Amino acid sequence: MNLDFEKGNGLVPVIIQDNRTQQVLMLGYMNKEALELTQKDGRVHFFSRTKNRIWLKGETSENYLYVKSIKEDCDSDALLIQVKPVGNVCHTGTFSCFEEKKSKGFLYELEETISERIDQKVEKSYTYDLYQRGINKMAQKVGEEAVELVIEAKDDNVKLFKDEAADLIYHFLILLKAKSFSLAEIEKVLMERSSK
Repeated sequence: MNLDFEKGNGLVPVIIQDNRTQQVLMLGYMNKEALELTQKDGRVHFFSRTKNRIWLKGETSENYLYVKSIKEDCDSDALLIQVKPVGNVCHTGTFSCFEEKKSKGFLYELEETISERIDQKVEKSYTYDLYQRGINKMAQKVGEEAVELVIEAKDDNVKLFKDEAADLIYHFLILLKAKSFSLAEIEKVLMERSSK
C-alpha cells in the first residue's frame, strides 16, 4: 500500500463499511500511525482532528470495528475498510452515522448467526436441532417450505406468501451451511450466469 498522506496534510479519509451488509457505517481519518496500529491490532484506529490524537474506535463504548479488509482507492489517497462492527457505530447510538440499519444485506448477518449457532452447538436452538437431525431432514425442510411457498403463491394472502418465502430462505441457509457452502458462492454462480 502506497498511500499519499501528503495530499491531505498527513491524513487520508477512511470509509468504514460493514463487510456483510455493505452498508456504509462512518467516515473517519487516519495518519500513518493510525493505519499501522489498525493493521497490527485488527481493530480500527483513527486520528481525531479535534483531539489531535490517535483513538481506537470503541475505546470507551467497546463497540469495536474488527477489520476484514483494507483497500486503497485508485488515487491512493483514501481507504475503504470493511469491518465486522460490534454494536452501534455512531456516537449518537445509532447503527450508522449515515442512516438506520437496512434490511438489504441482512441475509449475510443471518447466515453468520446460523453458522454460529451450529458451530457453537447452541442447545435449545431450532437451527442447531435441525442441523443435528442430518442432511436428509434439512433437505426435506427446504422442500416442504418450497411447496408451501408455491401454495401461497396461488392465493392472495401477501403476509403468508412473505412468511413462507422467508422460511424457505432460512432453511436454505441452514442447508448451505451443512453442505459447507456460503451464500456468496451462490451469488457468484448467479453473477456468472447473468453475464452469459
